[in-house]
Amino acid sequence: MYIETQLLDPEAPLNVTFSFRTARPVGTLWQHRVDNLLLRIELLDGHLSLRSLRGQGSSMLVQELPEHLSDSKWHTVEASLGGDVSLIKLLCTEGSCTRDFSTDIPLLEQASTLPDPGTVRQGLFIGVVGRNWGLSKVEDEAENPPAFLGCFRDVFVGSHLVLPVVAPGDSDAQANLTVGCSDTDKCDESPCQNRGRCVSQGWRSYTCDCQRPYEGHNCAEEYITARFGSKDLESYALFSLDDTPGDSLTISMFIRTRQTSGLLFILSNTTSQYVRLWLEGGRVIVQVNNFETLTGRGLVSDGHFHLVTIKLEKMEAVLLYSAQIQGSMSIRPIHAHAGDLVFIGGLPDSRASGSFGGYFKGCVQDLRINSKRLQFYPISTPVEFYSLKQLINVGQGCSSDNACANNPCLNGGVCYSMWDDFICNCPPNTAGRRCEEVKWCELSPCPATAICQPRSQGFECVSNVTFREGSSVLHYRSNGRIKQGLSSVSLRFRTRQNTATLLHAQKNLEYLTISVLDSNVVMELQTRRSTKITVHSQGPINDGEWHSVELSMENQVFPPSRWIMVVDRDVEELSVSKTAAGNLDFLREGADIFLGGLSLDAGASMSGCLGMVEIGWLPLPFFLDTELNLPRPQVEQFVRVNTDTAPHYGCWGSIVCTPNPCTNEGVCEDLFDLHHCKCPSEWTGLLCQYPSDTCNSSPCIYGNCTNLEGGFKCVCEPGYSGELCDVEVDMCENTNCGEGSTCIKGLQSYACLCPHNMTGLYCDEKIREIPWYIETSPLPQLPTSACTGTRWNYNCYNGGNCSDIDDTCYCLPGFVGVWCERDVDECASDPCMNGGFCVNYVNSFECVCEMNFSGIYCQIDASDFYLYLFLGLWQNLFQLVSYFVLRIDDEPEIEWAFHENE
Repeated sequence: MYIETQLLDPEAPLNVTFSFRTARPVGTLWQHRVDNLLLRIELLDGHLSLRSLRGQGSSMLVQELPEHLSDSKWHTVEASLGGDVSLIKLLCTEGSCTRDFSTDIPLLEQASTLPDPGTVRQGLFIGVVGRNWGLSKVEDEAENPPAFLGCFRDVFVGSHLVLPVVAPGDSDAQANLTVGCSDTDKCDESPCQNRGRCVSQGWRSYTCDCQRPYEGHNCAEEYITARFGSKDLESYALFSLDDTPGDSLTISMFIRTRQTSGLLFILSNTTSQYVRLWLEGGRVIVQVNNFETLTGRGLVSDGHFHLVTIKLEKMEAVLLYSAQIQGSMSIRPIHAHAGDLVFIGGLPDSRASGSFGGYFKGCVQDLRINSKRLQFYPISTPVEFYSLKQLINVGQGCSSDNACANNPCLNGGVCYSMWDDFICNCPPNTAGRRCEEVKWCELSPCPATAICQPRSQGFECVSNVTFREGSSVLHYRSNGRIKQGLSSVSLRFRTRQNTATLLHAQKNLEYLTISVLDSNVVMELQTRRSTKITVHSQGPINDGEWHSVELSMENQVFPPSRWIMVVDRDVEELSVSKTAAGNLDFLREGADIFLGGLSLDAGASMSGCLGMVEIGWLPLPFFLDTELNLPRPQVEQFVRVNTDTAPHYGCWGSIVCTPNPCTNEGVCEDLFDLHHCKCPSEWTGLLCQYPSDTCNSSPCIYGNCTNLEGGFKCVCEPGYSGELCDVEVDMCENTNCGEGSTCIKGLQSYACLCPHNMTGLYCDEKIREIPWYIETSPLPQLPTSACTGTRWNYNCYNGGNCSDIDDTCYCLPGFVGVWCERDVDECASDPCMNGGFCVNYVNSFECVCEMNFSGIYCQIDASDFYLYLFLGLWQNLFQLVSYFVLRIDDEPEIEWAFHENE
């Protein structure tokens, strides 16, 4: 706001009084001029200060109040401006001020317009620094505080009220003034556009943190996009660095393209191009110092804008797409200097641009190096930027080329232009990006007996054909336009023959034969400069079912190679030739190919059906073009030569059920060249000629059934008897167990439990009695376990335990048998030497030696040692005494001698 005052006495001070309120720490409140003296009241860091400027001198601080006044409270200040001394004084602060003044205070009229430069000798600016007062360049160039943002009230100049008043409607002496004192947050009104973030500065002040590519106070201005390669012109831009950016560089830009290759950015000096960015395969590639290279993982050639950023910080380079890291690498430090050049989109030399995929075709927007912009077309918002030197064929905006100008759509397709691209609306019977693929099968080209199968650039009518021994074979040759390599064969067939020729192809000495030999599929191949190879299938295939066979080279790129056979797509049972052979390119021209036999003269040797047969993915067609509704359009074809003989279309087996071979009302089932009779329940046999199996119901419970005329016979298992083998035989009824032994019945067997003085399988062997003079420990009385079986209960003897296996026991060491009924005789092997007597114990034995021997087995001869003799005598004496002591209470013995009971 500008106010003119009367110039009465230049030496007299001007007295002003005002109240203000703000939260901003800086701002110009007053500016007063008398002649060449300029006085300014301003806020700096929240403190009120008075400054003066005279003539060509510099600004000087006159006074600064110690109170912090940027606290959103009302403060009243009195100032004396001009005269001998200029002063400012804080009269009061909100809460201690009173507003008591007369209502007839005279008003000071405001100026109607701003003063002309050089004509004003006295005047006031309130809330802002006065411009163009013509004092000096020093004042114009001085760094002044910003305009005051807050509220004024009760502003007096002398005794005249200045604010609040109503200014004339056409006055330009004031701006941005509103009645009242509102401190509402301006960010509540969402002033920032284009997704900009509003940052409140207090007192209706704000700044906008703009999202790229927008700039301006309210983010309303967008950086102008540069179009490169419009109408396929060679275009590029050249910038120059006006300063030295430093050792760390951040290069970023928005790019939009559908081109998968092209030069984006080059930063170079007089000796090298030390930073390069280009597109390859739709990905951004970064190269630093002509050596280190980094490739982005994602594609940017989809026609959308992508923010591409490369950060070069000391020893590392990081590539980002829209803040997503695409990769990083270690680099040698780079040094950019003032005067270095930046090329965008290409280089002046087209051959040099071709090394990086050619000139860029697309759009670039908001290009920056660090914080400085590289503007192809400047915007109105002031920003820091590097100088543009050249702009060659670079347009403004991001318009699209008319991709439909040359009508790229084929077969009646309608072209619709997209950004640097097109889309074809294809007729119903076509497909592909340019409608180049005709959907031939929708045009019904095949006869009713065949199924149409789409092929590359054409179609094929798929059917089966039937061969019988003696019928005509099918003869094929190439149409002479096959260019692709032939390295595979596939076919489908069904037969019950043990020997048959499926396919035979020959040209001079080179040939290929696929046949059935001994029920297996066999391939024989003889090519030039290789020996004959043979591949066999892993199993028989003459079961009358459909089988597929796929033959291919193991290495199709570098022949010769081994050949692989896969039957029924079972890759785990594949067969491989032992040696290598070449490919089938000899069939591309001049070769004869036969299906069903070896030649036309020999006739068909196959009896069965053939399905689709392909050589190198090219089919051998069963139908002639004259039999189709449309001719085949594909260029590369095998053509059937024998046009005078039509094959038997479809798959038909021989007649095996007419007349019905099945007797006794059996039903004949056709299994392709084989029949099967489904017999009534009372008949059986291949032709239902035999009565049904009387053993089918398994009448023998524990035996084998044998069919007899009018009945059956059961042969029982051991342990069972009866007509149906359902009666259990008592195995202990007639046994060989000796006298005094106990028969133990088992399943289909028995065992003999012997008394203490008998042994053997049938307890018929008497145990040798121990002489009276040999001391033995009594055998332990081991318990018997009663067990429950599924068919009967049984016992486990001699400490044996019941087993989870029916009718068996877990035995203690030293006992054997199904029920642990037999003690193992450890003396059976006669382990005692030199006449020693063996005493059998449970799971052990003891040798009682003669006088002259000792040791565990009586193996030591002690006859030459008196000490051993003396000890032996004492041992026998001790045994004798022990015997008398133990037998002192026994009945008299009949005799002392050792004897056996016969």
